[in-house]
Amino acid sequence: MDLFAQQLVNGLTLGSIYCLVALGLTLIYGIMEVPNFAHGHLYMVGAYVTFFAMTLYGLNYWLSALLAGVVLAVLGVLMERIVFHPLRHAPASNKFIAAVGAMMFLEALARVLWGSDFRSIPVIYDKVFTIGTLRITEQRLIVIIAAIFLMIALNLFLKKTIIGSSIEAMAQNRDGASLVGINVNNVAMLTFAIASILAAGAAALAGPIFLVFPSMGALIIMKAFVIIVIGGMGSIPGAVLGGYVLGITEAMGASYISTDYKDVVAFLVLILILTIKPTGIFAKGVR
Repeated sequence: MDLFAQQLVNGLTLGSIYCLVALGLTLIYGIMEVPNFAHGHLYMVGAYVTFFAMTLYGLNYWLSALLAGVVLAVLGVLMERIVFHPLRHAPASNKFIAAVGAMMFLEALARVLWGSDFRSIPVIYDKVFTIGTLRITEQRLIVIIAAIFLMIALNLFLKKTIIGSSIEAMAQNRDGASLVGINVNNVAMLTFAIASILAAGAAALAGPIFLVFPSMGALIIMKAFVIIVIGGMGSIPGAVLGGYVLGITEAMGASYISTDYKDVVAFLVLILILTIKPTGIFAKGVR
């Protein structure tokens, strides 16, 4: 039972990071209907920005995370304008190829600028809380709490603001949203900015626990795609549920089976759920 509780905490930590990345990917898919393979590498850039802001410029952890969010928001808007906006009327295959190209470009640029060395964002919150035999580090608690805060904030933004309603309307029907007066170009840019901020948040939270390196985005984006397929393509509740299901399943698999197969667990879960419900847990559409 002690081992189970410990791995449950680890799974919630992993799941929180997965949720933030998958939510951004879901938002982009909702308005573009194309998987943005470069989203994981925005996560990677966010981790590097946080790392260098703390180590080179001496900013504290939270200011570094905020800076990463600002940088990623700008980068997300540039990606939408330069890569995806010119292809808005092109076939989906063209957008797919463009997303892969952007992913490869960002990784190559990271290797040129920062090398291939493994780095780690300095651990500031290093206290360990003990509850019986359960040990929880302060950083893991921060990951879980901060991720939940960001997810609640995103939900309130989408449900309680006019801009959020515009994003939902565009996700349901881009042409219909345009006909009722919604500026689809501005909404698309804003959505990319929000998705990129979520990726930056995930990177800043994960950086003190996991390593930072140029190809770190490749694995996280595969997990994020598994999550949004499990939850239902374009479904925000599905992305949250899928993220935590995958994170907990991976942690349990690493403990009770083998750490060598923990990444395989994601695809086994995908196959199992799609065998039972081929459309994913939730139906398509941002809700």
